[in-house]
Amino acid sequence: MEIGIIIAAAALILLVLAIIKFPIKIIFKLILNTVIGFAALLLLNFAGGYIGVAITVNWLNALIVGVLGVPGVALILLLQWLAL
Repeated sequence: MEIGIIIAAAALILLVLAIIKFPIKIIFKLILNTVIGFAALLLLNFAGGYIGVAITVNWLNALIVGVLGVPGVALILLLQWLAL
């Protein structure tokens, strides 16, 4: 009887891990994309003084870069260029 409970618990644990494996992958990719995007934004802000480009860091820009990552930085630069 104890072996049956152990096997059932192991099967349940494997089932739960299989179900949450895919969302964890997506969350990890989103976090990695966000970190790389913010690093690109900060690098652009530091180097922007030398090349004449500056992006203000506000909630909207942070949201765009947080969701899109590096393409978000490019999008903000493009929108800033079109506004000038």
